[in-house]
Amino acid sequence: MSFRDLRNFTEMMRALGYPRLISMENFRTPNFTLVAEILIWLVKRYEPQMVIPTDVDTESDRIFFIKAVAQFMATKAHIKLNTKRLYQADGYAVKEMLKITSVLYSAMKTKQMALGENIEEDNNKFKFDLGSRISDLKVARQLASEVTSKGASLYDLLGKEVDLREMRTAAIARPLEINETEKALRAAVKEVLESVEKTKDMLSNVVSDETSLDNKIEKKKQELERNRKRLQTLQSVRPAFMDEYEKIEEDLQKQYDTFVEKFRNLSFLESQLDEHHRLEQERFEEAENTLRMMQHKLREEEKDLMRSSLKDEDSDMDEPEDEGSDSDMEECRPSKPRPTRNGVVAGRGARFIGNMQGGDSDETEDSEIDVDEDDEEDEEGEEEEDEEEESKDLEDDSLEGPVSRGARPSRGGLKPPLLEESDNDF
Repeated sequence: MSFRDLRNFTEMMRALGYPRLISMENFRTPNFTLVAEILIWLVKRYEPQMVIPTDVDTESDRIFFIKAVAQFMATKAHIKLNTKRLYQADGYAVKEMLKITSVLYSAMKTKQMALGENIEEDNNKFKFDLGSRISDLKVARQLASEVTSKGASLYDLLGKEVDLREMRTAAIARPLEINETEKALRAAVKEVLESVEKTKDMLSNVVSDETSLDNKIEKKKQELERNRKRLQTLQSVRPAFMDEYEKIEEDLQKQYDTFVEKFRNLSFLESQLDEHHRLEQERFEEAENTLRMMQHKLREEEKDLMRSSLKDEDSDMDEPEDEGSDSDMEECRPSKPRPTRNGVVAGRGARFIGNMQGGDSDETEDSEIDVDEDDEEDEEGEEEEDEEEESKDLEDDSLEGPVSRGARPSRGGLKPPLLEESDNDF
């Protein structure tokens, strides 16, 4: 038993109008009473006048009932049923009963379709599509005109039937004459011979036409052969200007190759030149930026030096100048270089260039203060130890030299050694 068979059976029974609802679970276990009820209903639906025993209480009654149903279906409906499966009254019995229900269901559907077609035909009787019948109307009109013309001609011929009947009876009653018959036959033979001659003339003309066409075809073939030979000769003959043409073509190809090579080189050189100009422009801009930064630093340092020099001059004017001990100490102390415009300043750790000659006390003090300020900046700028040692040695050497007071150092004088860590002088 399959679920599909059981579902189809229940649906068909519902469509046939079985009064009881059949569930799919009714045939999980044997249910002979339900099977017997369904079989009786199907037999009555197939043949209402059929009488079948409905007693199924005992085993023999059940057997007799199954045999009667199977025999009836085999004789009336030509449906062969398996009595053993019907007696089981389970899913296998559904398969056997499905044979009967499928026949009844197909008959019902056929009847419904026939009724639907009859209804459609009845509805279509009152429908008339004039657009699809225009061609039929034209044909009917033409046939009507032909019928009228044929009827008129037939009426005229029937009116002449009285005269024609007399002539026909006279011709039939007249005896045949051999001379007239012979003349008629000779005339017919003559006409046939003339038609035969005409046919022979036509055949002879066909032969002549065929020969003329063959001659024309031959002439065309000969002309085609001559044209082919002429073409071969023209192809074999080399023109006079062909050598010059090939030479010029080779020169043109060489010139084109040269042009392509030069154009490629020119494009490469132009790209290289653009790249070089770009690099030069970048270097120039970078150099300008560095110079501008150096100028700005120099200006700032010059301003700082000028401010410090002005402060030193003010402080020197406040100090007493008549103390001899101070002057003696200043004479013994080596002169400090005065900051001049010839000095070179480069960022942090600036170095000043001057001479070892003595000068005025004011200028010496100014230079000492300036150098002290620069040394303090150098110490703050994290100078390395080797530069400090070198500066100390240079300062020691400068102290050991002769110390003398004289004129102010000229701008073009000797450049003193670099001074760093000037705080060690005190």
